[in-house]
Amino acid sequence: MEIILKQDVQHLGYTDDLVKVKNGYARNYLIPKGLAILATESNKKMLAETLRQRAFKAEKIRKAAELMAGKIGDLTVKILTKASEKGTIFGSVNTIAVANALKEQHDIDIDRKKIYLKDDHIKELGNYQAQVNLHKDFKVTINLEVIAEE
Repeated sequence: MEIILKQDVQHLGYTDDLVKVKNGYARNYLIPKGLAILATESNKKMLAETLRQRAFKAEKIRKAAELMAGKIGDLTVKILTKASEKGTIFGSVNTIAVANALKEQHDIDIDRKKIYLKDDHIKELGNYQAQVNLHKDFKVTINLEVIAEE
């Protein structure tokens, strides 16, 4: 029996996959639990339309990420922070501070969850790098310059 999966099913397939299973497995487990629907002609047409729309949206998101990657590629962001004379920061610089500095200095709004520091936070003055994951295909590295406030 052919079915269309509505959710990921381990060892069977992923959402919106068209798979063949035994009749009893489909009727007694997958369909009653809401994990799948029968692959009728109308359901197959709806699946094709859903996949087409999803591909269009994914391409739109990918293009926006590509534009943003070109915009922020190899930027240097200066982060001012309070520090001791030895160069140790009072507190730390984390992804929130990086996102705020990007917004203030370059007017680029990026979610802090998409910014990754090599360590979770920076505790000393100096030059560092952060990776910004805009999309699964586009990862951009920005330079961070952590300097002391005067």
